[in-house]
Amino acid sequence: QMQLQESGPGLVKSSQTLSLSCTVSNGSIPTNVHFWSWIRRPPGKGLEWMAGLSSSGDTVYSPSVVSRTSISGDSSKNQITLQLRSVTPEDTAVYYCVMGSVDWYFDYWGQGTQVTVSS
Repeated sequence: QMQLQESGPGLVKSSQTLSLSCTVSNGSIPTNVHFWSWIRRPPGKGLEWMAGLSSSGDTVYSPSVVSRTSISGDSSKNQITLQLRSVTPEDTAVYYCVMGSVDWYFDYWGQGTQVTVSS
């Protein structure tokens, strides 16, 4: 069964750049997949959508992170990445890679990767 697998450093220091990757494994990307997202859940809080990338290459960002976030994709590797610059402890969260169809952007979820930002 197809899986999304996030990977990241686990621990980063304040002011550094966080880089996360998401790779598809154990199968091919479903043909109806149109949109990729990064979503995070800070400790004790709800899910926060951060950034999205469409199959046509369009990107969209949450206003809360737009000034320091970049999302990109590499179709040859079935991989998307997220860069979050100038991190602070408030960026500590579990980060999820999500993909979906035109009808629902959130069909498939990775297990998430914990990121802790130290001050």
